[in-house]
Amino acid sequence: MFLKSLSIINNSEGSVIREIKFHKGVNLILDETSSADRTESGNNVGKTTVFRLIDFCLCGDGKNIYTDTEFNNTNEAVEQFLTTNDIIIKLVLVPEIGNESEEIVIERNFLSRNKAVKRINGADYTSKGFEQELKSLLFGDCAEKPTFRQIISKNIRYEKNRLVNTIKVLHQNTNCEEYETLFLFWLGVDFSESGRKQQLSSLKKTEEEFQRKMHKTTDLAKISQALSVINSSIDELEKKKDDFQLNDNYSKDIEELNNIKFKESQISANISRLEFRRDLINENVSALNSKQANIDTEAIKVVYQEAKAIIPNLQKSFEDTLRFHNQMIDNKIKFLTKDLDGLLSEIDSLKLELNALLEKDKGLSFRLKSLGVLEGLEEIIKQLNIEYERKGNYEEQKRLLEDSERRLKQYEDELSEINKGLSNQKEFITNRVKHFNTFFAKISKELYKEDFILVDKYNDRALTLTVDTISSNPGTGKKKGQIAAFDLAYVQFADSLDIRCLHFVLQDQMETVHSNQISSLFAKVVEESNCQYVMTMLKDKLPTDMDVSPYVVLTLSQTDKLFRI
Repeated sequence: MFLKSLSIINNSEGSVIREIKFHKGVNLILDETSSADRTESGNNVGKTTVFRLIDFCLCGDGKNIYTDTEFNNTNEAVEQFLTTNDIIIKLVLVPEIGNESEEIVIERNFLSRNKAVKRINGADYTSKGFEQELKSLLFGDCAEKPTFRQIISKNIRYEKNRLVNTIKVLHQNTNCEEYETLFLFWLGVDFSESGRKQQLSSLKKTEEEFQRKMHKTTDLAKISQALSVINSSIDELEKKKDDFQLNDNYSKDIEELNNIKFKESQISANISRLEFRRDLINENVSALNSKQANIDTEAIKVVYQEAKAIIPNLQKSFEDTLRFHNQMIDNKIKFLTKDLDGLLSEIDSLKLELNALLEKDKGLSFRLKSLGVLEGLEEIIKQLNIEYERKGNYEEQKRLLEDSERRLKQYEDELSEINKGLSNQKEFITNRVKHFNTFFAKISKELYKEDFILVDKYNDRALTLTVDTISSNPGTGKKKGQIAAFDLAYVQFADSLDIRCLHFVLQDQMETVHSNQISSLFAKVVEESNCQYVMTMLKDKLPTDMDVSPYVVLTLSQTDKLFRI
């Protein structure tokens, strides 16, 4: 799919504020402001916002359109403009430029609840349905993993991590199993077990964490030996108790009391288990909260300011990274605590049940005592009750550990079978990577006269892909060129194998790329790829000997900003 157009529409007035029409090849969004006129924080004319609007139409949350990601300040004028005027953002995609017969029209606004618009080809969708429909339309895939947003993450590069990482473009907490699913999808490898593997890996991690906590205080060997000793003690006490001559009513009361004691021990064990889970959740939440609090932002900010004094073009990114880090932690906290209310309710319910048993226990014990029980028998019964309670606690711990080990083995066995299936495709995957490198190396040679390569590696958990270079490590400008080479090579690779993909790449902050590589991108590399390469640039950073007018799709300035407000 290609970009046909992006429109900003004032739905309240029925007017088009701005319409951007895209073509094949290089699409240049140009900032005409001179570098000499730029303030320290930049122009804020809206060139990066174009990328954010396209991202918004492709299931982004849109908050970064009116929120300063560096200082977390809201641009109230833009936010009010987008909401009070009911601004509609319309993105039109087509299978080929000039082919409008199968175009996909995506419309979104910035209102909430029942006024929110998430529309595809005239049909309205919920948030979940909106993303599922786009994934089906654009990639012909309805599987849960990888998600639509993960698949397109390398096509839209304006956030810090995607501007410095060629292939690791997801959030920093993404595990290797999730990346494996994404990499296999990008390579066009049919591996239907990827989603199940991610689920099993998460379940396995939960069980390992539970066992780690349990093993701090006990293990099955210790429990087994303890139960052996307790059972011997119970047998001995039962024999002593049988030596006493008791009437039938007293025997029944003793039996009922023992049953009550046993139930009390089971409930107490369940309460302990649930409180253990509660404490584990609270401990993990506290640990996550400490990760948010234990960073000296002021000290790091001073370092960034000193670095900027030496390197004027250094991007201020620490606060942005910190906010992103904290947002991920908040999401993990929400996930950890989602079942906490139900857990607390269950604990309260069990405590009520336990209290009722204790009252019954108290009544029976009083009645037995009033019958004039021999002191020796009373002591035996007391010891028996203690031993039965200990037995109940140990048996519950044993059950929990055995169940956990059984589940863990089940997860490991299933993961092993899944990995065997993946291992059987290892040669196929390696050949796919080799095929990709024919395009990647060719483009990197055209740009830098050196070879960038994609490398497939395997560990005991998952397949991983890394980007490397046969020569030295790339600098900042060369890194941007490496990313461009990778993204363009992927389009060529996907087309050669009929893998469905987006035929557009959005890349921000290209000012650090040398003019030689910019010229190569404009004149040759992009033209050889069946795609659109959309980039933002300052006008005075472009090669002076090149006529860029055929590439320009949007020109912005301080007097003509994107939203024209």
